[in-house]
Amino acid sequence: MKILVPVDGSKHSTGALYTAIDIAKTKKAELYVLTVTPFLAAFDLEVSAADREKIEKSFQKGGEAVINKACDIATGEDTKVHCKAEVSSTSIPDAIIQYAEKEKVDLIVIGSKGLSPASRFRMGSVAAKVVKHSPCSVYVVKI
Repeated sequence: MKILVPVDGSKHSTGALYTAIDIAKTKKAELYVLTVTPFLAAFDLEVSAADREKIEKSFQKGGEAVINKACDIATGEDTKVHCKAEVSSTSIPDAIIQYAEKEKVDLIVIGSKGLSPASRFRMGSVAAKVVKHSPCSVYVVKI
């Protein structure tokens, strides 16, 4: 069994990570940890090329920090872990779904909300799109 858990550093994705670890240990499954950061060229921002590059590097460093922390947690739990930092996607839900299809995962464990300020009011748009378009079952973790 293959379990994918997308992480973004939020408390909801951390909760999803711990849930995915528990399921992986119970089912003796492989755990795939993924983080996706937005590709700025897809957004119409009025910033210079130098500023755009700084922002993209900042996103990349942040994504690497998130994936490293999540993988350290998962590895410390004695599970078989595969980690990937995806840094060049124009659509975070699409990147998660495409990764799930490519790796033929059996279950996606995702937090109900992410880092968005609007996440207080509804299930996160990333989680909702993943649930709607996923090629496999999705377990949504609410904190």
